[in-house]
Amino acid sequence: MKEFIINRNDSGQRLDKFVLKAVPRLPQSMMYKAIRNKRIKINGKRAEISSRLCEGDTVQMYLNDEFFDSVRETEFMSVSSVLNIIYEDENIMLLDKKNGMVVHEDDDNTADTLINRVKRYLYDKGEYDPNAENSFAPALCNRLDRNTGGIVIAAKNAESLRILNQKIRDREIEKYYLCITAGVPSKRADTVTAYLEKDSASNTVKVTDRKSSTNKTIVTSYRVIRDNGSLALVEIKLGTGRTHQIRAHMAHIGCPLLGDGKYGINRINREYKVKTQALYSYRLKFAFSSESGCLEYLNGKEFRADKVWFEDMFL
Repeated sequence: MKEFIINRNDSGQRLDKFVLKAVPRLPQSMMYKAIRNKRIKINGKRAEISSRLCEGDTVQMYLNDEFFDSVRETEFMSVSSVLNIIYEDENIMLLDKKNGMVVHEDDDNTADTLINRVKRYLYDKGEYDPNAENSFAPALCNRLDRNTGGIVIAAKNAESLRILNQKIRDREIEKYYLCITAGVPSKRADTVTAYLEKDSASNTVKVTDRKSSTNKTIVTSYRVIRDNGSLALVEIKLGTGRTHQIRAHMAHIGCPLLGDGKYGINRINREYKVKTQALYSYRLKFAFSSESGCLEYLNGKEFRADKVWFEDMFL
C-alpha cells in the first residue's frame, strides 16, 4: 500500500486524473477496476472515479509495488537552463522561443526541448523538484511549431495551469503574429473566413471557400504594416486556432509566407535565401472577461518579444 498526501498542486483534480499522473505505470483499465473494488480510497473511505481531491486529503492505493516509481523523471537534468525570458513571476513565465527549438519531445526523441529547459531552470532555482510532487510538473500552455518563433506561456503551478488553459480555450488571451508575405494583400486590413481540412498522413492542410462535412471554419484577421510592392510585413490575429492556419490561409488568399516550404513559393524563397517561414508570435495581451483567480493581476497587461528576426531584414 502507498499513500499520497494531496498538496496544493494536486487539489481540485478528479481522482482518476490524479492517479493516471501519479502512477503512470498503472494501466487505465486496472485503475478503474481498483477504484470500483475499493483498492484506491480517499481518507480511508470508498471513492468515486469523479471524486474531487482537496488539499490535505490522503489517497491510499492498495496496489503492487511494481506500479510505483521510486524516482521521478529527470531527463531535464541533461539539458541547458538557458531561456529567453520576457516575463516571470511566482505563477507564470513568458518565454521567447527561437526558430529551430521544439517545445515538447518529438519523433526524434529530442531531449533539449523548451519544456525540459523550463524544468531545469526551475529546478536550479529551487522552485521545482519532481520527487516532491505527486502529479504536477511545470507545463507549457500553448505550442509553436519548431520553425515558428515567439511567445510561449509556461505555468509554474497547477492553479495557474488550469486558469491559463481556460483563458486560452475561451480566447481571453490575445495573441498577435508578425509575418512576411510573398505578395501584398489586396486590402490593407481585413478579416477573412475560409474552411480548413487536415491531412494527418502528410501533415498538411487544405483551405477552401466552401464548407463541407469534414472541414472546419477558420477566421484570420490581418493588417499590413508596410510593404515594398513585392513583400509585406503583416500582423495577424487569429479568430480560430487551427493547424497551420496562418500559413495555409495566407497562401489561400494569394500571399503565402516567405520561407514557407509547404505552402509557399520555393522560387521566391530561394531568391531571398530564406529556409524557414517568416512567422513569429510576437505580442500577447491578457484580456480576461471571466474569473481569473490567482492570475487576476495579469489582466490588461501586454507583452512583446524583444526582437523578431525578419522584421527589418527585407523591407
